[in-house]
Amino acid sequence: MKNLHINAMAVVMLVGCSMPTESETDSVAKKLEDYKTVRLTTDLSVLSEREKQMIPLLIKISKIMDDLFWYEAYGEKSELFASIDDPSTLNYLKINYGPWDRLDGNRPFISGFDKKPPGANFYPFDITREEFEAADLEDKTSLYTFIRRNAEGKLISVPYREMFKNEIEKAVELLRQCADLAEDQSLREYLTIRGDALLTDVYQPSDMAWMDMKTNTIDFIVGPIENYEDNLYGYKAAHEAYVLIKDKTWSERLARYTALLPELQNGLPVDAEYKTEIPGKDADLNAYDVVYYGGDCNSGSKTIAINLPNDEEVQLSKGSRRLQLKNVMRAKFDHILLPISKELVHKDQQKNVSFDAFFGNIMFHEVAHGLGIKKTITGKGTVRNALKEYATTLEEGKADALGLYMITQLHERGEIDRDLMDHYVTFLASILRSVRFGAADTHGNANMIRFNFFKESGAFTRDETTNTYRVNLDKMKESTNALSQRILILQGDGDYDGAATLVAEKGSMDDVLKADLDRLKALDIPLDLVFEQGVDVLGL
Repeated sequence: MKNLHINAMAVVMLVGCSMPTESETDSVAKKLEDYKTVRLTTDLSVLSEREKQMIPLLIKISKIMDDLFWYEAYGEKSELFASIDDPSTLNYLKINYGPWDRLDGNRPFISGFDKKPPGANFYPFDITREEFEAADLEDKTSLYTFIRRNAEGKLISVPYREMFKNEIEKAVELLRQCADLAEDQSLREYLTIRGDALLTDVYQPSDMAWMDMKTNTIDFIVGPIENYEDNLYGYKAAHEAYVLIKDKTWSERLARYTALLPELQNGLPVDAEYKTEIPGKDADLNAYDVVYYGGDCNSGSKTIAINLPNDEEVQLSKGSRRLQLKNVMRAKFDHILLPISKELVHKDQQKNVSFDAFFGNIMFHEVAHGLGIKKTITGKGTVRNALKEYATTLEEGKADALGLYMITQLHERGEIDRDLMDHYVTFLASILRSVRFGAADTHGNANMIRFNFFKESGAFTRDETTNTYRVNLDKMKESTNALSQRILILQGDGDYDGAATLVAEKGSMDDVLKADLDRLKALDIPLDLVFEQGVDVLGL
């Protein structure tokens, strides 16, 4: 990475940083117990010999993305690591990609560090909104630029391809080797074009190529993708990578739902002007086992489903792909969701919590990302740019509510024959799982909004005798429609102030819920997962 551009955040934060105190190391050792360790494996017999040779190369690329994300989230990590000799603290730093606890509101867990800057390391730590807005930089809102200061203190932009030139060149060389090994023509073309994208910061052609992949067994998501890490504006994308193996049996079960997208779009519970966009015809839905996470997706709470690409033009042209990460999903259900339901879901509804419903709810959450509206109807540009730092929270909230709305609609049409209460009760248990991530996590914040909205509308009630929650079927249907409608309108209008109000009013946790979640902590139910992963774990 270029030494020319000052990494102001890390420099300032490390001044006066002290070794963790004994109480801090004890606290961190306890925090590590919040994560359940899971080995990322799959049946590699479905791969050819050439495909097996690709996996170690893809993992090497993923490790490069991991280093780039460290810089984006914190800065140069070497001095930080050198200052710590406690193994537990080092492990917790790696989980959080910095000294701030991602599942505890980004509070620092090492003395000497202040609150995490909302813009992470994408911007100078001392930047103000007024200064940023006034800066005459053509690409300052680009997904793929850092904002830095020159020697005179003036704001400048630095493209990712320049900041990470050496690392990107190494990654591209490995991508070319993978392309040479690839037997699937569409995968070979994607890997080649994606390498070009990393070198140029022009990602749309490679997104199009990724959408065209249909017959590949190996999949690889790589590059700067999500903008969750930028909580200042939501402009900057962070680097990550997934190495994935398709489960073709499960994928065949899911294929039929994508054909229903246009009809579901027409049926959304909003006026016609908010649903004029037509979902892309090439959208697809598949199940995968993940064998490696790197970078953004590996930080804090772990992703269990993917909906990409984020480019609105690609979505309108070709739709999007939904990837269900089956092995990690199963691990979260077994080790987290099921124990939570036994403690917080009313005994007479615990039978309604099932893995199939959990899988289905997440699947339709991802499908729902492709519905609604991508460009505002008020001339404010894309929803993402209009809602700024609230865009991702509202998008996740939309997908949550709209996914359940779609399940209800499909159930009424006979497309889903599972008991609707299975989906609703499992959905409630999932909210209780995700709100534990806290407001610093986009998905946790979206779930907190939904929890409060549903509670206030009577979609579920809390039994004061047993201190457990019970779903009200009819109220849940009504609340799902109402929340879907509210978010779709905020997005369509590009209503920044309205989005801010929704987050402020519904994004906080009351003492009753906090006490309920503390019971889960007392039972040592993990908050999330941490992975044993890599070539050795896979036996390659």
